[in-house]
Amino acid sequence: MEFEEQQHLKLWWLYLLVGVDAIIVLCIVLFDKGGMSFTDLKAVYFAPLWAVILPFAIIYLIQQNVLTLRINEEGIYYRYFPFKARLKHLKWDEIAKAHITKYDAFGDYGGYGVKIRLWFKFDDKAYILNDKNRGLQLEFKNGKKLLFSSNRIDEMELFLINLKTRYHIQAIQ
Repeated sequence: MEFEEQQHLKLWWLYLLVGVDAIIVLCIVLFDKGGMSFTDLKAVYFAPLWAVILPFAIIYLIQQNVLTLRINEEGIYYRYFPFKARLKHLKWDEIAKAHITKYDAFGDYGGYGVKIRLWFKFDDKAYILNDKNRGLQLEFKNGKKLLFSSNRIDEMELFLINLKTRYHIQAIQ
């Protein structure tokens, strides 16, 4: 019995912002005072073209990150590829409390991605990869907290209830 989910960071709206910026840069390069010639572009090492292409490439690479979350009777496994290449295992006896909670990505953690809670609460970390407002909150026995966003929060909640009743895991609230 296992719950597994993979999440990707979807930033489609960022492409729109970078696209507007790219149009402005290209208009300046091509139409300002007759535009730049090929020799002028070559003299500046094609910097304006890099300024257009590089943001799109960076956004594409960021969107290739994958958060894999696996929950079973042994514990919780997670990996945030490419930054954490191996699965990290959190055993149930290390976890004091596991529950579904509401959060505000911008208000509590300052945005999406791998974040720590605002106001320098370094013991509270989150993996937020979607725009939903509910996730799995883990509170460890050493006082640290870890939050995972989920696209399938209702399925996860039912799975955790089933896991608690079947295996008598006290950490699940």
